[in-house]
Amino acid sequence: MPPAPPDPRRSLPRAVALWAGLVLASGALSGVFHLAGFPAALLLGPMLAGIVFGVRGAPIRVPKRGFQAAQAMVGCLVAHAVNASIAATLLEDGFLILAVVGVTMVAASLTGWVLTRIRLLPGTTAAWGSSPGGASAMVAMAEEFGADPRLVAVMQYVRVACVALTASLVARFLAGGSAAAPGSGMDPAPLAVLATLAIAGLGAWLGLRLRIPAGAMIGPLVLGATLHAAGLADLALPSWLLALAYAAIGWTVGLRFTPATVRATLFALPGVLVATFGLIALCGLWAFGLTFLLPIDLLTAFLATSPGGLDSVAIIAIGTHSDVSFVLAVQTLRLLVVIVTGPMVAKWISRSVGETAR
Repeated sequence: MPPAPPDPRRSLPRAVALWAGLVLASGALSGVFHLAGFPAALLLGPMLAGIVFGVRGAPIRVPKRGFQAAQAMVGCLVAHAVNASIAATLLEDGFLILAVVGVTMVAASLTGWVLTRIRLLPGTTAAWGSSPGGASAMVAMAEEFGADPRLVAVMQYVRVACVALTASLVARFLAGGSAAAPGSGMDPAPLAVLATLAIAGLGAWLGLRLRIPAGAMIGPLVLGATLHAAGLADLALPSWLLALAYAAIGWTVGLRFTPATVRATLFALPGVLVATFGLIALCGLWAFGLTFLLPIDLLTAFLATSPGGLDSVAIIAIGTHSDVSFVLAVQTLRLLVVIVTGPMVAKWISRSVGETAR
């Protein structure tokens, strides 16, 4: 006999209790990170709390629309900070930005090839899971090529979590503490808030409608930056709404670490972590070299070259004194390149390793 469906009268109070516990744990961890001077404390606390709750089997998830709304809020926040300078940065330093993206892609491809070659993960999972971004696209296409989408998802979100933690740690010591996000220290005007929410909603709708990668964030970012630079809109969000958006992004990442996926990847987790931090280290070395080629500081270069986690890196960049326009220019271009070339690279790795193994 199939198992009986859960009783809503029991599951609802349990879900409420779990959410209450998650919120309390997130608040406590965020407070600790804030006192320690970490930027993006409101992102890191919920992410770590979400990982703990997810691994312990908490059956709660951030609704998809909630996550997209959070991305839209972050997009508007970034638009307020960078105005229309992303396009100018791409035009001015386009060749070096392409080189930064290329180095990241080559390093990620090499990592995926090695993991696939040594058969650390079954089938071609490592080839798809090593892509530096485009997690949803990689997971969706991995199954079509014979890879385990659950393991690919775990690899992708292990990387996102490690990038967020490493970038925050680097920012803590290079920037010497966190800075307040734009507009977080004042009570914004109601009309500015309403205009920002309208831009967030319209931009997210357009981004998703046009199937732009990370459209829920990129749409509001482009629309908001354009209107803000033209003097047609004043972007502002209350601090409590930004805190909720940061938390939603952190919870979305953290709660993906379920007991089933952790058990499935437990034997390969050390190798996955070594590969992930190795990729971050390679990108970090390239970031150090970039400071000799461009008039940017090491923190800006490190955040720009971080392999993935566009929304997380954007939050950390906003919370420090780094060059947000350069960081977002590189990260946005990297995401677009990964979406276009990632599946082809993964298929090439899978085929080349398959032919060698025969």
